[in-house]
Amino acid sequence: MYKLAKGAALVLLSVAITACSSSPEDDEFASKASPEVLYSQARTSMELGNYSKAVRTLEALDSRYPFGPHKTQTQLDLIFAYYKMDDVASGLANIDRFLRLNPTHPNIDYVYYMRGLTNMQADSYLFHDMMNIDRTDRDPKNAEEAFKDFDRMIKSYPNSKYAADAQQRMQYLKNRLARYSINVARYYIKMNAWSAAAVRAQTVLEKFPGTPEAESALEIMAIAYEELGQEQLRANTLSVMKANFPNNELVSN
Repeated sequence: MYKLAKGAALVLLSVAITACSSSPEDDEFASKASPEVLYSQARTSMELGNYSKAVRTLEALDSRYPFGPHKTQTQLDLIFAYYKMDDVASGLANIDRFLRLNPTHPNIDYVYYMRGLTNMQADSYLFHDMMNIDRTDRDPKNAEEAFKDFDRMIKSYPNSKYAADAQQRMQYLKNRLARYSINVARYYIKMNAWSAAAVRAQTVLEKFPGTPEAESALEIMAIAYEELGQEQLRANTLSVMKANFPNNELVSN
């Protein structure tokens, strides 16, 4: 299975390198074409799904005509094309540049939305998803950033057409971040770090309420408080668990 995944990754990498290469004819065309012709070609490439060619054309347009008639739309198209190419670093760099230079642009809600999507993309692992491997134990930095991006967009632009989708993605991210915290808390239990386990589990209830990990968080807290000799805290935890998860084995007997 590992060899298969590794081989597939090499094939995809080879295809990506080939797709990103440009011919001398393309470079010569880009150096002579007007901004209107370049932008028209870029849009055609995007409509055909040839995002690598679109990026090359848009980058040439952005470089040669930084103050041209299509300057902001070129940057917006680059953000989307980088996202479609899974080029997270370039995508985030262009998003942050756009936000810095165009803070009052009418499509700024879209840019924050794309920042969230791009950070979610950075948090995903293609082959883990293909093989249904749970890797919620990986560094959640990009997931946290994506959550902040969507949250900022929704709070600043509640009527945005992207708000509903952003809200759904935030719920997914809440679940992902809650699972990560539960994995950390379980690691602390293995290390007999009971206080750290209880604190980490409690953050799940405070920062990610309403997630499926709430029951696991209460279980960890109850176990940790018992080991710490904190009988009142354990009793309070079990009381909350009984009210919300009456079939849990810790309170059902």
